[in-house]
Amino acid sequence: MTIELNKDNFSENIKEGLTLVDFWAEWCGPCKAAAPYVDKLSEGVGDSAKVVKVNIDENPSIAADYGVMSIPTFILFKDGEPVERSSGFTPNFVNEWTDKINSALL
Repeated sequence: MTIELNKDNFSENIKEGLTLVDFWAEWCGPCKAAAPYVDKLSEGVGDSAKVVKVNIDENPSIAADYGVMSIPTFILFKDGEPVERSSGFTPNFVNEWTDKINSALL
């Protein structure tokens, strides 16, 4: 299960290691379609990366800080800095992001 972040714990959770942030909203159809894939990715990467979620309706300042204009948007942070980013969702999500995470580990 992925962790839900907010303005109070966001910086603390992305500052070390790899963290994939899923920017989403309750009303977003593609976000709902992506959710099981995000959970599967979280299980698949194990301890090599954290997978977390940010609800943009509840945390608009975080979304604004990272220029999130459409959802779902996924940003991979390495030690607090964004290193990969994509918007939208495809069924190949797990493979694509597993590759991106593995590349960022190098």
